[in-house]
Amino acid sequence: MRYKIYWEVTALALMLAVSSCDGLLDKEPISEISEGMVGDNGNASDTIRFKTAAQAESFLGTCYNEFQTEYFQLDYYINSEMQSDNSYQGANGVELEQIENYQLSPTNKNITRDWGYLYRFIGNANVVIDNVLKTPDQTFPDARKRQIRAEALVMRAWCYFDLVRLYGGVPLVLKAIPSINSGNVENVYPLLYPDRATEDQVYAQIEKDLIESLPLVQEFPATKAVVSKALVNSLLAKFYATKQPADWAKVKQYAQNVVGDTRYELLPDYADLFKATAQTNSKESIFEVQYNLGSNEFWGYDMHMGTDWKKFNTPTNDLVKAFDNENDQIRKGVSIAFADVSGKWTDKNWAVTAYPFAGKYKSRGAKVMLVRLADIMLLLGEAENELGGTTAAQGWLNKVRKRVSLPETSAVTKEDLRLAFEKERRLELAFEGHRWFDLKRTNRVIPVMNGFKDSKGSNIFKGKIQPYMLLWPVPQSERDMNSKLTQNAGY
Repeated sequence: MRYKIYWEVTALALMLAVSSCDGLLDKEPISEISEGMVGDNGNASDTIRFKTAAQAESFLGTCYNEFQTEYFQLDYYINSEMQSDNSYQGANGVELEQIENYQLSPTNKNITRDWGYLYRFIGNANVVIDNVLKTPDQTFPDARKRQIRAEALVMRAWCYFDLVRLYGGVPLVLKAIPSINSGNVENVYPLLYPDRATEDQVYAQIEKDLIESLPLVQEFPATKAVVSKALVNSLLAKFYATKQPADWAKVKQYAQNVVGDTRYELLPDYADLFKATAQTNSKESIFEVQYNLGSNEFWGYDMHMGTDWKKFNTPTNDLVKAFDNENDQIRKGVSIAFADVSGKWTDKNWAVTAYPFAGKYKSRGAKVMLVRLADIMLLLGEAENELGGTTAAQGWLNKVRKRVSLPETSAVTKEDLRLAFEKERRLELAFEGHRWFDLKRTNRVIPVMNGFKDSKGSNIFKGKIQPYMLLWPVPQSERDMNSKLTQNAGY
């Protein structure tokens, strides 16, 4: 998965692989897309331009389809849950064993493919960002052009947010890469093989893209599968809670923009969020991927549920204990499914007669929420606590707890509330791809994971997790292609 491969795919995407989000954007015949690629002088060139509004809309659909790739169907959950105290590896595989045990190799296939998926997404977003405003279609409103570009900016920012949290400073690729030829090789070559940016530079770009997009994206789209102001506000709240030192005043500002919008509400029944027939575009959803049986299916379901083979992200004894200690039977019952796997496989941590699965997603036709209101409510509560608003912080914590019939929190000090929010986010958002990133942004990975115990009460890591392990290595295949890519310390 190398830069050159992905940039060439991006440059050809308009001609060869344009598709749209199912039920969201109209498709256009491939032949028309090919004819629509014109340069500044009206001839085919490396300056990609959409000839019609339909072509721009269709390629935006190609970008949205990236939310249905292997990264968002599987690895998004492996990366955050399996590196935390929520999940054991489960299914066999050296790549997953390395992730679970903090023993990553630069040749690990998972870290290589995730780098590739995220940069391909960035490449497609850049095609839109660079070209949609130049579309010559006179029937294409300028406001919609700016809106489309803003949606692509949000997607690019999301990808860089994941990249910087996983790998640290990474190359900032901010332009669509043209096809290389003898006439432009000197200009294009540096774009194919860029230097690493610093973490601060990557965070600055994420902030710039999100701030620029906020006034331009749709306020409340007809479908939650489209970028909205609430999503951008949510990402900004997460951004300011993650970039160190956290800016809690801005976390509060942007989280309040979401929580204060009465069009978003917690669903009364927690189970309704994850039923096989879960409502599309529910009031709690801020951004979701809408899978459908028989077409664009959520095959990630089969990676976590079923007794045909040992699945990924097996819940830990520690997580089950955390649910039980809190008497949180509602969220436990939704989040974890138990089954008898006698005669199918054995496990060192669990009895085969009551083997647990990460069970939040019940069907290949799931509506998978990547961002939802409870997440942002708890983030707002964290901000209130850090800013000295103890009563307000308790209020947001209790609002989430009340839905699942738990008593109000007994935490009153800032430090106790920090731990209460940490625990609440763990139980509320288990298996949704948040745990490891939450521990990382609060500087809690090392103490939590070094104290993590197995089913027999033995310390799993025995203090072996070191600070350098909180970043993944840069994939070796990328370094083989690009000598400018330095390796992260420790690898």
